[in-house]
This record gives sequence, C-alpha cells and structure tokens, in this order.
Amino acid sequence: MKTGLVTSDTYQNHNTGEGHPEQINRVSVILENFKNKNNKNLIWKKPSKFEKKLLENTHNVSYVNFVEKSFPEKGLSFLDGDTIISPGSKEATLDAVGSIITAIDGVQNKEFQNAFCAVRPPGHHAEKNKAMGFCIYNNVAVGAHYLIEKYKFNKIAIVDFDVHHGNGTQDIFHDNEKVLFISTHQYPYYPGTGTEQEKGKYNNIFNIPLPAGTTSEEYLNAYEFVLKKLKKFKPEFILFSAGFDAHKDDPLAQFQLKSKDFYELTKRTLSLAKVFSEGKVVSILEGGYDLNALQESTEMHVRALVEFN
Repeated sequence: MKTGLVTSDTYQNHNTGEGHPEQINRVSVILENFKNKNNKNLIWKKPSKFEKKLLENTHNVSYVNFVEKSFPEKGLSFLDGDTIISPGSKEATLDAVGSIITAIDGVQNKEFQNAFCAVRPPGHHAEKNKAMGFCIYNNVAVGAHYLIEKYKFNKIAIVDFDVHHGNGTQDIFHDNEKVLFISTHQYPYYPGTGTEQEKGKYNNIFNIPLPAGTTSEEYLNAYEFVLKKLKKFKPEFILFSAGFDAHKDDPLAQFQLKSKDFYELTKRTLSLAKVFSEGKVVSILEGGYDLNALQESTEMHVRALVEFN
C-alpha cells in the first residue's frame, strides 16, 4: 500500500494579498519538494467534488450561504480581520474540503494506506458559523463528519499539532461523543482558547497547553499524553490537523521544534493507528509560515506516513 498526496492547482488562485503569512507559496514549496523527490510510494490525486450538505453537516446553513456569497468578483474581501478572500478563493476553499473527502475515500477503498492533503486555506480555526484565523471551512471537521455519516464510524480521533489551538474544531465537536479532539498548542496565545479545563460534553476534548519556548524534548514528552489518550479511546480512524508552525523558525509562534520532530510524533501516532484503526490515517495541512521549515517538516511528516506502509 502507498500514501496518497491530495492537492489542487486552485490553491494558487487563493490570493490573500501582499505580505500575508498564509501565502500562495505555502503549498507550492511543498509540492515542488515532493515532485523533485519523485517518490514512487506517493499516489498524487486531485480533490473530488462533493455535495453541499457535507458542509452543512459541519457548519450552519446560514454560514455556508454567507460564505458562498462573500467571494468578490475582483480584488480582496475580508471575512474577518485576517481571513482574506479573492475571486479564486471560492474554488480553492471547496477543493480544500474536497481533498479530505478524496483522501478518506482512497483509504477506505484501499487505494492507499494513508494520505496527506496539501491544501489552503487551512481550516481548524473555522467555527460552526464563523471564519477566523485564515480559515473559512473547517476541513478536518467536515472529514470527521463524513467518516461518521458515510462510513458509520463511531470513534474518530483528531490530533491537532498546530501551534495555535484548534478552537473551531473544538467548537464543532464539543458535544459529539464520537469524536475525540486532542490539541497540543502554545498557551497563552492566539486564539485564546485551549485550556485544560475545556473538556467537552463527553470528556471528548483534550487540550495540552504548553508555554512559549517549549523545546523538542519537552514537546515530545508532552506528546506521550496524546498517545495515552488515544490508547484509552481506541479510535477507528485518525485525522491529523497538521500545522507545522511549532517549528523553531516559524514567525507566528515561539515553540522550538525541529523538522525531524514532526517525523517522530507522526511515527509514534502511526504505531497506535496500526493497533486500533488498521493504520487508517488522513492528515491535512493547517499552519506553517516559514517556507523552508514548512518544506522540511512536511517532508518529515510524509516520510513517516510512507514508511508506515
């Protein structure tokens, strides 16, 4: 079995304006690197189209309708203070969601063992009825609902290692006992949520807030609590909200992780996936704003996915 790499050319048309950290080159440097490596164990795929009701399973209908009407015919528009859209954003936003649907179908149909979705815009800050933090639709949350609705899974784990707390994913699954949401993140920091006291209605939210300056050793020690929680939950499918902005070179946070740490945390998680979920794992890109660090870190992350096969 191989690893799926799901991506789209439409991300080049999601223009966030000059100087914005969530820039067009984020996905292009990742793809350029994988093309140069020419790894025969990667199956490249484009995202499929999907029915609007998949968005409405995750977001309020009024919010989905609002977003649809918000894309400008020219220039840039703001969905919030830092979530910017352009005419090309509409297709990119839908393809970001379509990527995780395609990846899940590929794993379920045994086309590949696991998958990484190189997408933009990211998703984990998007709440049921609110865009924020560069995020419009919550891609990983749509994926989790899809696993429940189509494939009838009852235990989905979302592991979010972006340096910023996934407030949107927490908001969406706060009262859903079928989804365990685990987040490691810098705290106190944007978006201000993610304390240990935020546990969800069914104790299905598990936050691991860590201070600015957290080192590789400190982070990987803390990640053992992620693994313990996963063992207890016994997930049938694991989704990664894969943000690489915990890297020491990232301009938007103050963690001190190295690129190889993303290989290590991925590998440790996959060893559990093998036990509980037949190795079924789909990862989708969230943050990561230093282009060199992002390129290196995604390579490490995907290397672990490929080696697992």
